[in-house]
Formats: sequence, structure tokens, C-alpha cells
Amino acid sequence: MRAAVYEEFRGEISIRELPDPTPTRDGVVIRVDACGICASDWHGWMGHDPDIRAFPHVPGHEIAGSIDSVGRDVQRWKQGDRVTVPFCVGCGSCEQCVSGLTNICDRHFQPGFTAWGAFAEFVAIPHADLNLVALPPSLDSITAASLGCRFATAWRAVTAVGRVAAGEWVVVFGCGGVGLSVIMIAAASGARVIGVDLEQSKLDLASAIGAEHVLLADEESRTAEAIRHITSGGAHLSLDAAGNAAACRTSILGLGKRGRHVQVGLMVGRNADPPLPMAAVIARELEILGSHGMEVGRYGEMLAMIESGKLDPKRLIGKVISLEESPAELAAIGKFRTVGVSVIDLHR
Repeated sequence: MRAAVYEEFRGEISIRELPDPTPTRDGVVIRVDACGICASDWHGWMGHDPDIRAFPHVPGHEIAGSIDSVGRDVQRWKQGDRVTVPFCVGCGSCEQCVSGLTNICDRHFQPGFTAWGAFAEFVAIPHADLNLVALPPSLDSITAASLGCRFATAWRAVTAVGRVAAGEWVVVFGCGGVGLSVIMIAAASGARVIGVDLEQSKLDLASAIGAEHVLLADEESRTAEAIRHITSGGAHLSLDAAGNAAACRTSILGLGKRGRHVQVGLMVGRNADPPLPMAAVIARELEILGSHGMEVGRYGEMLAMIESGKLDPKRLIGKVISLEESPAELAAIGKFRTVGVSVIDLHR
């Protein structure tokens, strides 16, 4: 199979021929139609993810395709079924999976991290009966891949963890793939949304998909003050989708009493352990929450909202590229210039 592969962290990413994968007894091999390019893939290439332990390595975890081959113990799926898969694949037997929280499985499998991913013509996924999600006929593979971890992660962060309610003020720090998804979902849920970013082009897209107000990020105190002014006292819910220490602090400081901060952006490198304004947390009785991916059991409600037309993730796609173009696109993520979601079309 053709695949994008690298031999060391921060090393050259090249397109090579690699052996085709084979399914485990309880798994499948997916013929990849499309794969999103995510900041998490960039973090993996940079060496920020401890799950990547062996080389050569193939990135890619935002998958849409059709089943090419099926392990002998698989009951629910057959060759040709169109599917996607959460980036956190649950084992099905640990305490977390038994309780339905496959997104924080104790023995998680993550394509593109714990094993080769989907910047390739084929990808192998274990525990297929538990983890695969059928794609509705109306949802094309490019859009389905854009759901990947970003849109699905945003869905859970807003609805399940953030507990958004109609009429609430929601602030989103970082208008990349996750942040834009958060804005679209929160606005569709009836919330009033403020988008914050360093780039005006990203804020323009945020406004187009549902942000009522947008703010160019300024120093911490000014941005928090602007949020409190717009919301007449502070936001009900604020999410850091950037994974930035300053954004995290400002998100918390912009909350009103009993507000909720959700950390959804990955915190790595110098941003890994940000100092938090705990005086504000105590005085305002704030909640500090984390959100990681989305459990497989929530896909149905998200897909239903997409099929109804209340959500249109296709609007978030900024670029569709070939596999040959993926190395340059992945490396460019660290420059923070990409607007919208980039998706690899394996048929280009």
C-alpha cells in the first residue's frame, strides 16, 4: 500500500510502499477513502505523544472508508460497509469501556499513535464490533473524515462535558479545527458564541459559522475584561481549544460565577502545566473540566443532527489534498496558518 511514513520524530515524511495490513480475529482492515489532517498528528510527528514508540510510523486517525477484509470473529460488519471510527478505540472489557467510556479506555488503541494510521490506502482496526460506526449514505467520505477527532471531540466537549444550554454565553479560544467545530455545535444548540484567536482570517470563518462576537486575542486581562463586558458579567461556558497556557488562564478568568471551563486542546511542551487562577476558581465556584475524544456510543446523536441539517461540518473543510501533498500539509500545521480543516482524498 502507499502510505505517508516517517522514521524519526521531526524527520522527513515520505510517500512509500509498505506491506498491506491484515485484520486481527476481532478486527477489520479499512480501505481508506479519506483521512483528516489534525494537529494531534503534528504533535505525534514532533515527538509530543508517548504512544508513538516504534519506527517507521504512519500518522492519521480521522478515518472514513469501506471495509476491505474482516477477522473471523467479527459479527456486525461485512466487506464493503462504509464506516468511520473514533480515534480512541476501546478494548471493550476494561472498567471504562464497560461503563460506556470507550474514549478513555484503560487499554486504548489509537490508529496513528499506538499503531500505523490512515495516511495510507489501508488501516487495521481491532475490536470492530464495538468501535466501528456506520456512515449514512448521505454523508460523503471527505466530510465524514473531517468529523475525525475534531468534530467528534468538540461534540462531546460542548454537549456532554460542557453541558451547554440554549441562551448561554460560550467562549471558544482557538478557531482551528476543534474550535470552529465547537462554535458550530454551540451555536446550533442555541448558545451565544464568542470566538477568540490570533488570526483575523480564522475569526472571519468563526463569524460565518455562528460566532456572535469575535475577539483578536490580546493580553490576558484585556481579553477577559472584553468577555465579561460582552456577556454582562462573564461566560457560562468557556473552552480552550488551542492548548495554550495563556488561553487556558484567560478562559477561566472570563467566566462568570458558577461557570465551566473545558480544556479540550492538548497541553504539551511549555504549555503542559499552566499556572491556574485558583483564587477566581474558588471565589466564583468555577468548574475546571477535561474532555478527551468521544465515546462510540455518542456518534448516533451527532450524525442525526448532521443529517437533519442543523450541523454542516462540510463548511469547515478548508482544503482537500492528495496523499502526496500530505507531508507538507502536516509539517505546516505548526505554523498555525491553516484555516479550516484539511482532508486527504486517497482517490486523488
